[in-house]
Amino acid sequence: MNAPFPQITPVEPNIAHKDRLFIGGAWVAAHSGRMIEQVSPDTEKVVSAVAEADEADMDAAVAAARHAFDHGPWPRMQPGERLAVMKKMSAILHARVGETARAWSMQMGGLASFSGIMQGGSNATFDGIIAMAEGFDWVEKRPTVGAAVGLVAYEPVGLVAAIAPWNGPYGIMLNKVAYALAAGCCVIMKPSPETPLEAYIIAEAAQEAGVPAGVVNLVTGHREASDHLVCNPGVDKVSFTGSTVAGKRIAQVCGERIARCTLELGGKSAAIVLDDFPIEVAAKIFAGTICMMSGQVCAMLSRVLVSKARHDELAAAIAAEMAQVKIGPSDDPTTQLGPVAMKRQLERIESYIEEGKRTARLVHGGARPAHLPKGYFIEPTLFANVDNASRIAQEEIFGPVLALIPYEDEADAIRIANASSFGLNGSVLTQDVDAAYHIARAVRTGAVGQNGLRMDFGLPFGGFKQSGLGREGGIEGLLGYTELKTILLDGMPTGL
Repeated sequence: MNAPFPQITPVEPNIAHKDRLFIGGAWVAAHSGRMIEQVSPDTEKVVSAVAEADEADMDAAVAAARHAFDHGPWPRMQPGERLAVMKKMSAILHARVGETARAWSMQMGGLASFSGIMQGGSNATFDGIIAMAEGFDWVEKRPTVGAAVGLVAYEPVGLVAAIAPWNGPYGIMLNKVAYALAAGCCVIMKPSPETPLEAYIIAEAAQEAGVPAGVVNLVTGHREASDHLVCNPGVDKVSFTGSTVAGKRIAQVCGERIARCTLELGGKSAAIVLDDFPIEVAAKIFAGTICMMSGQVCAMLSRVLVSKARHDELAAAIAAEMAQVKIGPSDDPTTQLGPVAMKRQLERIESYIEEGKRTARLVHGGARPAHLPKGYFIEPTLFANVDNASRIAQEEIFGPVLALIPYEDEADAIRIANASSFGLNGSVLTQDVDAAYHIARAVRTGAVGQNGLRMDFGLPFGGFKQSGLGREGGIEGLLGYTELKTILLDGMPTGL
């Protein structure tokens, strides 16, 4: 997460049609006639409102996207033609990076000082997907015994419902849109009702770049309307990032009609600290990491496993580092820990803290900061001597709450790390690369980084167990938006 993206100057989002939905290439009034308000987690005040889509709007979006896929030019263009349009779209998004940066802070409380990595990095990932697609062989010749020529074609999966969460609304949605468009799919964006503004900017960029009508659509709705979208038989694939509970529902619905789905769900990722790693360095890593995005990261290292002999020393060191964390508004460049995204999230975190007090030792934090009477702020919180079977070790809290768990030996550490229904991320803190690799292969997670929270969205990202299905990132992310077709011919066709 240490990509060298420059500091971005946030500017107020200049969105032309927040009172409309984008369906079939036009900004149309919502059937519901209602608006959804966005509340600042810094001030608890309403900062924006967008049109609310209901079930009728979802059906209209599916009909428009279905027509665009079945009869429109986009899936039938040469890949290079599609990518040329996407490059125009990218230039527009780069020019509006200050708007997406400000939107992230005002809706979700993301730190302005971190927006260069978040929004600049998202644009860079979009460009990386375009570059990867340029070098992709969309039709491959394969050895065959069934004909003179065997071809494997990668064709678009169809109409994609792209559902993004509130914590990283721009990058996660843009990633889904990028893969869908590159593969020749049509897409319906369904952002979180708490953070829809970035999707509006993506829709405006698609329209300005000349993406054909119906290829990109935008509908913002609550749970019932979103479920209606997922249930619509015109949707060929659902790409969802969010909670495991919602993911189970989507998997059930898609399974009933054998629709495709990619699910990037929750996590309770473990970091294993080996005895050769310095305590003071580990403490700085964990105190800093758990404050990133106020702990609201699916891949967060929220369980720290340390040998019993060093447990108390690490607990004291992390607490000392947490005591130095500056908690404040998201637009203050010196803030290290901003608010959590919404009132219900704050209340959820507080309920877990109360649960933790009954089953573990509270070492630091656990309360709202006294100097911030307004806003959804919570102190960085550390529990020690945590039982891995307890709720605070097994359930995703999605906040700045760290669980310190003692282990007996390396085998015990691996056992504890794997004793989870999740398997999204992990880390091994050691100066021994061979040890890091050995443990990484033994831990049942989709990703493992040495010495901290390390992520590369150009590589496949996703989870084992209840952390999801499929992968986003890398060539594997693109393949998830394609269907394979085998073609056996008596000769090689022209043009290949």
